[in-house]
Amino acid sequence: MVEIADTVLVRGSSVIAGKRPPPEAASRPDGLAPLTAVAASQWRALAERANEPNGYYLPDWELAVNASARGRTGVAALAAWSQPAAAKDGAARLIGLLPAISMWRAWKIPLPVLVSADPYGTLGTPPLDRDMAEDAAAGLMMQARKAGAHALILRDMSLDGAAMKAFREVLRQGGMRPRLLQSHLRACLDATRDADECLHDALGPKKLKELRRQRNRLAEHGEVRFEVASTPQAVASAVEIFLQLEASGWKGQRGTALLQHDGDAGFVRRATAALAEFRQCEIVTLLSGDTPVAAAVVLRHQDRAFYFKLGVDEHYAKFSPGVQLTLDLTRHLCADPAIRLVDSTAGADHPMINPIWRGRLAIGDVLIPLRPHDPVVPLVRAALKLRQLIREPLRRAAHLIRKRQEKPS
Repeated sequence: MVEIADTVLVRGSSVIAGKRPPPEAASRPDGLAPLTAVAASQWRALAERANEPNGYYLPDWELAVNASARGRTGVAALAAWSQPAAAKDGAARLIGLLPAISMWRAWKIPLPVLVSADPYGTLGTPPLDRDMAEDAAAGLMMQARKAGAHALILRDMSLDGAAMKAFREVLRQGGMRPRLLQSHLRACLDATRDADECLHDALGPKKLKELRRQRNRLAEHGEVRFEVASTPQAVASAVEIFLQLEASGWKGQRGTALLQHDGDAGFVRRATAALAEFRQCEIVTLLSGDTPVAAAVVLRHQDRAFYFKLGVDEHYAKFSPGVQLTLDLTRHLCADPAIRLVDSTAGADHPMINPIWRGRLAIGDVLIPLRPHDPVVPLVRAALKLRQLIREPLRRAAHLIRKRQEKPS
C-alpha cells in the first residue's frame, strides 16, 4: 500500500519520493521542486505581499529548518505563479508557496495526500499574494493535483485569517468545502493596546503586586535589565545565551533542547542571524546583574510578531523569570507602532502565557479536497481518527510515567 501511494504521488514529480528532479524541472514556474529550488528573492517578495503574516514561513527561517533541523529536511514546494501578462514587467511572479511533504512522511499513513511541512513553529499558514489570493490558492491546489495528490492537509492554519478565506472561496467555486480535522484556541496579544492597561486587565492588581515583589527580590541579586538584540551581530551573540538557558531546564533533562542536537542548534543560529539582516528577528533577554535569567526568540513579519521559544535559568525559578521577561516583552511590543498582534504560538492551555495574553487565535488542521466527491477524502479522515485513537492512550501513559519519574524520591 505504501508503494502504491508513493507511485501516485511521484506521477507529477519525483521530488515527493525524495529524488531531485532535473534542473529544467526545478526552474519551471509550473513544476513541483525541492524547496531549495525556489528563488529566495521571489520568496521574499511574496512574503512582503502576503495577505497574512507567518514568521515561520519566511524564507530565511524555513530554508534554515529545511537545511538541518531534525526530521524536517528535504522538503518539497508547491508553488503558484501569476500569468506573465499579470505582472508589470511581463514576467511571471510567485504568488503562493506551500512547503509540503507526503502523508506517509508526516504520519506513516499511505494515502496520496500532501501535508504542509512543519516549520519548527506552530503556524503553517502559507503565504498568498494579497492581490491574487484566490488565484494563489487555486494554483497551489492545481500543483498538488499534478503531483498526484487527492487532498492537501494544511496543519496549524489560522482558521479565521485571510489565507483560509481564500481557500474556502476557491473550494466553494468548485462545489467543495474544507474539512476541519482539529482545532484549538491559543493566546495572543493585541499590541495596539496600552501595555500596562492590558496587563492590569489580565492579571489584576494583586497578581501584579506579587510579580513586582518577585522582581524586587530578583534585583537583590543584581540590577534587573531587559535587553533587545536586533542587529545580526547582537542576535548572533544573544542566541547562544538563549540556547544555553533553554538547555539548562527541563527540556535539557528530557533531551529535547535545541542545543542538544547539532542540526537543531544550527538551524536556529542560521535562521536568527539571517532574519536579523531584514529586521525580522529579535532575541530578548532578562538579566539580573550580569547573569541572564531568561531569554526568548521573537520573529517579526509585517505587522505581527511570533513568540517562538523561551529559556529560563531554573535556579531563579522562585522569581518567575519567564513571566518577568514576558511582561517586559509585552511592554516592548505594545510600544512598537509597527506591531499590531503578537502570536504566542503556544499550546492551547499554556499555563504561563494564557493568563497574561488574553486574546485568542483559532488554529487548526484543515483538509482541502482537490476533486469533488473524491473517495480518498473520507479515507483520510478515518485514517487520522484511527491514528488518534491509537496514539492518545500511549501519550497519556508516557505523560504519567514521566511525571512519576520527575517526582522527588
